Amino acid sequence: MINRPVILFVPTVILLWFSSYAGAALRRRRPLAPDSRDDFGVVQAAALTLLALIIGFTFSMATTRYDLRKSYEEAEANAIGTEYVRAGLLPSADAARVQNMLLTYTDLRIAFYRTRDGQELQQINTDTANLQDQLWAAVKAPALSQPTPVTALAVSGMNDVLNSQGYTQAAWWNRIPVAAWAFLILTAIGCNLLVGYGSRSNQAISGLLFVMPVLVGISFLLIADIDSPRGGLIHVSPQNLAALWQSLHK
Repeated sequence: MINRPVILFVPTVILLWFSSYAGAALRRRRPLAPDSRDDFGVVQAAALTLLALIIGFTFSMATTRYDLRKSYEEAEANAIGTEYVRAGLLPSADAARVQNMLLTYTDLRIAFYRTRDGQELQQINTDTANLQDQLWAAVKAPALSQPTPVTALAVSGMNDVLNSQGYTQAAWWNRIPVAAWAFLILTAIGCNLLVGYGSRSNQAISGLLFVMPVLVGISFLLIADIDSPRGGLIHVSPQNLAALWQSLHK
């Protein structure tokens, strides 16, 4: 469900609300002694502070990964655009062939960023890998037949194109670890138990105790949405690749 943040929101709120309800039920069975309320308040405040820090740290992890995906999208566009120009240094027949393949490659990279379908993504990755082999072979042949500094520039540029795709793929695989999510959820459950146990009236069960789970659930939703490259509402738009595509087709 981490890949579907919207679906994650509802069970998270229910789980945390149930934790608050369980804490309130425990308070009714074993009330908090008046002389222990100050100590309990210290523990409760410390737990809530810890939860806030963990949420902030996890949010920072998600935004860092999101910014990295954006940076690599820009790097891909720059690498493809540079290689398109350098391909003109190759013999005319090879240059036209490489540039045409780079146009197709740009289409595939844009599709990689925009697709949300698993089967389509698998086909895009397969086509990308095959086209990368063809691109490398296309610059390798003239470089071996005419090993000059000029052809070396085209080979170096193609190497940057292939590497940039690998960096992008690694960034999309780099997600918040499941262990971090588990620790975050367990901490939130514990905090909601303390909030429920610290409530003073039964009326809080149906009203105020629902506020904390909703707020924490929204925080989880935002973190999961930013961390999910395809399943959420916040996505990395291939705006640089799209701008490159338009410039290359003029």
